[in-house]
Amino acid sequence: MNAPFAIGMLRERLVDLSDPNEIARLEAFVALHDEGTPFHRPAWFVSVARATGNTAYALVQERGGELVALMPLDHVVSPVFGAVLASSGFAVGGGLLASEGADPPALFAALEELAARLACPAIELRGGTLPQAAGGWALQGASHCNFARDLATDDAAELTAIPRKQRAEVRKSLAGDLTVHVGRGEADRAAHYAVFCESYRNLGTPVFPRALLDSVLDGFGEEADILTVTHEGRAVASVLSVYHQGAVMPYWGGGTWEARRLRANDRMYYELMLHARRRGMTRFDFGRSKTQSGAYHFKRNWGFEPEPLTYASWTAPGAPRREANPASAKLALQIRLWQRLPLGLANRLGPIIARGIG
Repeated sequence: MNAPFAIGMLRERLVDLSDPNEIARLEAFVALHDEGTPFHRPAWFVSVARATGNTAYALVQERGGELVALMPLDHVVSPVFGAVLASSGFAVGGGLLASEGADPPALFAALEELAARLACPAIELRGGTLPQAAGGWALQGASHCNFARDLATDDAAELTAIPRKQRAEVRKSLAGDLTVHVGRGEADRAAHYAVFCESYRNLGTPVFPRALLDSVLDGFGEEADILTVTHEGRAVASVLSVYHQGAVMPYWGGGTWEARRLRANDRMYYELMLHARRRGMTRFDFGRSKTQSGAYHFKRNWGFEPEPLTYASWTAPGAPRREANPASAKLALQIRLWQRLPLGLANRLGPIIARGIG
């Protein structure tokens, strides 16, 4: 796709992501769009591609030079899971961000052409304007739900907003011997990644390379930080969050085995709610969880209501459907085996595998 192709007054083209002016233009488009998410931003999809050795693309649609639609993309290639054009990679959101006057079908056609040029057999759209379920496209709904609600006006109201049973757990965590710290420095990153690695191993999931988390932190700048809960000087729960259009999204987080006994995760999320409001945020986006999973019920216990999500996927003619969902039945045995690995071995092997999950 070396040259743009026109349909009426509209044209689709690939943006030169090495051009700082183009990056700034995309960031401005997302910032002004009501449906923009952190995952539409170059700060996300360019950062994750750089850190994982994959390639980022931005497919846009313009009318008379004005940007009317954006499709952020990461071309993720894995010898284990195959290749995919994901919008966006390593994200739970993304997809087509379209303004009035855009022509989504034309952009989806350009996307399929790009996949063909890259010999990529699969596309995944994790939100946004979706195509019709035809011509290789399939829609999947109800498998995941998102959880978000407004933040309360003060600390006491935030605690009261939590349902009684979960509120009791938070009160116990507040009485415990726990310390909370928020930052972006090397000590924060190292503590977070140590907890993150242990948490992912315990879940049976290959851990992402630390470079991925660092790259997102650097890409978002002051719009991302790490909140860590420690006990007797040791980090037991930690979360990396991003901030976008008045909402905080705790994205990469976890806890050690000890965290449950200490109720450190309960303390972590409550403290993040308070911290986010002090930063000027008005909404808490708890992110997505698989329907009826443990995380799904955990978020409901906090008073968040599930919002079903619909994703779209495309498979090239004759190609097998891509399977890279760590929660799938197909990968259940691998998950159980991974949970038994020594932490050191899991930490060495995990980033090699995880950079291709996308």
